Amino acid sequence: QVQLVESGGGLAQTGGSLRLSCAASGLYIMGWFRQAPGKDREFVAGVTRGGASTAYADSVRGRFTISRENAKTTVYLQMNSLKPEDTAVYYCAADPRYLRVGRSESDYVYWGQGTQVTVSS
Repeated sequence: QVQLVESGGGLAQTGGSLRLSCAASGLYIMGWFRQAPGKDREFVAGVTRGGASTAYADSVRGRFTISRENAKTTVYLQMNSLKPEDTAVYYCAADPRYLRVGRSESDYVYWGQGTQVTVSS
């Protein structure tokens, strides 16, 4: 069973930064999704196994950076220039099947427990 352990959520002010971490029990394509109250879960960012290829949602491109290290089993989401609309529960997800980063929930098999990010205005 793949385990994903997230950390790093919390409270930030508009314009501030937070970094999320997700430690996986193996090497997989990894993605970050988020779900705001009353909204569907949406793709935020993803990275391939080797870290060479990344993908971002338009709403976060240029502000968020996904990366991986620690034998590439830990994935980070550096979130800068935070906005109130970034407030959501953030989930990391792992895909053991494919070679490219998927943007749909169905592209991922394993999910973390979620971590709350709140951005105050």
